[in-house]
Amino acid sequence: QVRLVESGGGLVQAGDSLVVSCAVSGHTFTRLTMGWFRQAPGKEREFVAGMSWNDGSTYYADSVKGRFTISRDNIRNTVYLQLGSLKPEDTAVYYCTATPSTYNGASMYFARWDYWGQGTQVTVSS
Repeated sequence: QVRLVESGGGLVQAGDSLVVSCAVSGHTFTRLTMGWFRQAPGKEREFVAGMSWNDGSTYYADSVKGRFTISRDNIRNTVYLQLGSLKPEDTAVYYCTATPSTYNGASMYFARWDYWGQGTQVTVSS
């Protein structure tokens, strides 16, 4: 059974940085396309970033491009999301997601994601 466990959320001030992590078990990590979504109160869940397993390509939502970075550690079976230059509008529950399907570049925005974590809260105060 595939399990995704996020950690690292918290309360920060605008302009700060934060790293959230997602530990993966139950599947060959190197064969998983990994992604991050977020959901703010009263809003739909939205794609934030993705990283393919086959070529390491990444894709970001326009709202976070240049501020957030997705990375993965294939030894620790963990994917990270570095959140930089945080804004109050980045406040949300951040979810880790994965799929064994192959997606590259912009196709990750429309991917069908198979596995989800429970989420970690990130709150940015102004």
